[in-house]
Amino acid sequence: MFEKLTGKVADAMKFIAGKSTITEKNIDESIEAIKMALLEADVNLRVVRRFVNATVEEAKGEKVLRSINPGQQFVKIVHDKMTMFLGGEAQNLLLKGPDVLSKVLMLGLQGSGKTTTSAKLAYQLQRSGRKPLLVACDLVRPAAMEQLSVLGEQIGVPVFKINGCSDSLKVYHEALSFAKLSLIDVMIIDTTGRLQIDEPMMEELSRLQRESASDETLLVADAMTGQSAVDIAKTFDEKIGLTGVILTKFDSDTRGGAALSLKTITGKPIKFVGTGERTEDLEVFHPERMASRILGMGDIITLVEKAQQVMNKQEAVEIQKKMERETFTLEDWLNQLKSVKKMGNLQSMLGMIPGMQGQINEDDLDKAGLKTQEAIISSMTKKERANHLIIGPSRRSRIARGSGTSVAEVARLLKQFEKMKTMMKKMSKMSKNPAAMQAMMQGRRFK
Repeated sequence: MFEKLTGKVADAMKFIAGKSTITEKNIDESIEAIKMALLEADVNLRVVRRFVNATVEEAKGEKVLRSINPGQQFVKIVHDKMTMFLGGEAQNLLLKGPDVLSKVLMLGLQGSGKTTTSAKLAYQLQRSGRKPLLVACDLVRPAAMEQLSVLGEQIGVPVFKINGCSDSLKVYHEALSFAKLSLIDVMIIDTTGRLQIDEPMMEELSRLQRESASDETLLVADAMTGQSAVDIAKTFDEKIGLTGVILTKFDSDTRGGAALSLKTITGKPIKFVGTGERTEDLEVFHPERMASRILGMGDIITLVEKAQQVMNKQEAVEIQKKMERETFTLEDWLNQLKSVKKMGNLQSMLGMIPGMQGQINEDDLDKAGLKTQEAIISSMTKKERANHLIIGPSRRSRIARGSGTSVAEVARLLKQFEKMKTMMKKMSKMSKNPAAMQAMMQGRRFK
């Protein structure tokens, strides 16, 4: 995400970040480059002007120009200003306690991903210990109720609907009675959408919002539409009143105009972003972390959080023990590859590693062997995965045919596995000797 913006902003920052002394001219040149990058990213012109003015005013102060590390000080100012324009701090849902029913109204135009996002939000709340109910109040779009029912069944969340009903208020009131009887603590109401904003839709949504007195009124908008998403959010907020925005297709947004403009133009925070098609692909929006990504600093915290979601402590301990006993097998390697896939889009994850944003694409990842490795190991028998030493020429030929690869690629994987096991053995021993570990890392650093 934000590949184009990140590349240009990161280049502008490199020019000044390492300098021991900087001048007002250096600052002007860097900020001008950032300004052009923001405009090309479809960031609202008013937002760009405010960002530039705020950054210039602080960057040209004596605190920066006369500081010991002025380049680093300048980078910090840009990071802080960008964080502020993205929303400041992450905003949690404004829900009541689990003993009181909360209501979340989901708004959005057709095609924004509103229904799918409603299910993703229900899944996330369920995982956090809440008891959600999905309410099918989109009575206009064909198959909207059916889609919500299928999604609800997939994630194990109940869906309330009334087939043949054309009154969303009636559906809401009956769903409310059902929720109270069923001890539901969060109602997520999927509302009517249209291809474009019109008065009948706004009137219906306004009535539903007044009747429900919703705790959260969230607009689901497509991040890839840039300033159109900002304009839609502004209109919905003026007509109905929003508490926040969820940006979908965030992983495919190479520009970032909507994310950088929304808070300033509408005053409403981005609360979540959709980062893929899976049910799990809904993330809390952290402005500070996103600013770090845009500046090419990565986002290690989110990467670690994703890893923790797919690997529990017990699994990590078992892997550690196998490394120590030298019993790590190709079966274990395959499981690790699958865990990495569960973390989401590989290109997106690389963007969380400092300096890697936009440096590699999906085709490069396949060339690097991640997909190929999984195909090769999956084509092996359990016996072969448990003991790779039995894989001779004839077995290699069979595995190559089964995985759609070559014998050379199979041989390369086995060689990589041997090297990895050797490295694991060394790392396991080093972990018990901190001094040796430090010496090894220092040796690697200066090679």
